[in-house]
Amino acid sequence: MNKTILITGGAGFIGSNFIPLFLNQNLGVKIVTIDKLTYAGNLSNLKAVENDNRYSFIKGDICDRNLIEGLFKEHNFQGVIHFAAESHVDNSIEKPSEFINTNVLGTFNVLDVAKNHWMKTPFEVKEKFKKARFHHISTDEVYGTLGKTGLFSETTSYAPNSPYSASKASSDFIVRSYFHTYGMNVVTTNCSNNYGPKQHDEKLIPTIIRKAIEGESIPIYGDGQNIRDWLYVVDHCKGIDLAFNKGVSGETYNIGGKNERNNLYIANTICEVLDELLPKSSSYKEQISFVKDRPGHDFRYAINASKIEHDLGWEAQENFETGIRKTIDWYINKYKS
Repeated sequence: MNKTILITGGAGFIGSNFIPLFLNQNLGVKIVTIDKLTYAGNLSNLKAVENDNRYSFIKGDICDRNLIEGLFKEHNFQGVIHFAAESHVDNSIEKPSEFINTNVLGTFNVLDVAKNHWMKTPFEVKEKFKKARFHHISTDEVYGTLGKTGLFSETTSYAPNSPYSASKASSDFIVRSYFHTYGMNVVTTNCSNNYGPKQHDEKLIPTIIRKAIEGESIPIYGDGQNIRDWLYVVDHCKGIDLAFNKGVSGETYNIGGKNERNNLYIANTICEVLDELLPKSSSYKEQISFVKDRPGHDFRYAINASKIEHDLGWEAQENFETGIRKTIDWYINKYKS
């Protein structure tokens, strides 16, 4: 094997979609993934690779510094792709301390251990770690909210509005500081809202599909006009692979799907597809209901992905209407089996 990469949070939604793709695209690479297996991480998400001899799994917490140091000593990681994060905004409103611990202190732990393992002194990398890179996965929520027009770019000022986005903004800044202070080889990607197979049941799209199939009320916050730029998870994973392998050190790349849709449109679209695939006596749309908006609910996110498109040749393959059909098929399989 040429090198071993540490992937944190590999049993979560995006990480578990990324690992099979990454192993397929990078044949000389071995992966060790660590995951705490909290509510969002699920080992069944990694069934496709569990017998691959280039993959191994460790149950553990990125806040456990001794564990992280031991793993670096054992495996001599040549790279880190850092997915591990608490990411559910509603939960961050209820329990912000967990988000600060995992997203800020956890990121610092892994980053600092990597720096100490790879570097002799600031701006001097040990010979065998010359190409070692830390890739930090972040979110467009760090930029705050948009009005009806405009797009987030890599130069947009940070203005996080929830404990979740504030914790991710903090981690972004820590990663940035390690590039500027120590000359560490880092790259950051900020993505728009992901959807697709293996997403946790509590997120918007799986919730709509599940509630629809189970004949329950489909809850939509406020008036349903909040807009997100939706990115199919496999497209995101391809962008991460590109940025990790070809991105310029110290740079940030925004990955977005150019698929702005409001929440009511999403609910209606899912119901229309279900009316076609699993017809019943009345339309699933009749189950849509509006619930009280959550505190600090950002109106709109949308990403300008032209930098990663132009510099690294990335391009989204799915639009929302094609990606949502694949997603619904996967969840029908899950909920009906």
